[in-house]
Amino acid sequence: MPNLPPGLALSMPCARITLRPGVSGKDIPATPGAGITGQPWPPKDDRKARLRECAGMMRALWAGETVTMRGHVMAQSARLYVRPEASPLLIGAAVSAETAGWVGEWADGMITVAGPRDTLREVVEAFRATGGGKPMFLQVPLSFAPSDEEALAAAMDQWRQAVVAPEKLADLSSPEAFDRETADAQPADVVSKVRVSSDIERHIAWLHEDAAMGFDRIYVHNVARDHQERFIGEFAEHVLPRFRPS
Repeated sequence: MPNLPPGLALSMPCARITLRPGVSGKDIPATPGAGITGQPWPPKDDRKARLRECAGMMRALWAGETVTMRGHVMAQSARLYVRPEASPLLIGAAVSAETAGWVGEWADGMITVAGPRDTLREVVEAFRATGGGKPMFLQVPLSFAPSDEEALAAAMDQWRQAVVAPEKLADLSSPEAFDRETADAQPADVVSKVRVSSDIERHIAWLHEDAAMGFDRIYVHNVARDHQERFIGEFAEHVLPRFRPS
């Protein structure tokens, strides 16, 4: 069992800052073939190497060291003159089992995104194999509206990019590219990635399943933009009390 009680972001303000770096991403905003830096989006192996170097540099700086690096990341006599009392946690982001296993080797914890339960279980198992009992955080994209039809319409309108395979994200360099890639997205595909329901008890059941998998923090994100006040009110009244530690 995790050392921290599972909770929801709405009721769990962070006691300290955490950083959540990852190697997946979208080449956006960008010009064709180049990102905002003017350089092409690097391949994943390079992104992983850069991230590891950055993690090492940040930890060294937080420890009070003077850092000089000549690798993927360049630094000359870098130093923090005002350091935090406690070093922020570095929480690695992962959406695949392969990346989760790699994150477990060096990060202080992992954050991932909810999706098909079997896929999520593979990610958790891979992280546990290398990261042991380090904390795990979960982002839950959901669509909560007065009716199932409205919830599905909102998910299709706002979050159909969830069906794009992670390996394709780096090739999509504009909102128009995402629109083209998701033009044929089917409701069943979106529902497999986004929890779509007007039933608050259904969302509670899903969250209990998440907690049972060992997630220490669960962050809920309602993609139904026109129903945010209702979402906040309903989840505050009916969901948070079910997950607050006694």
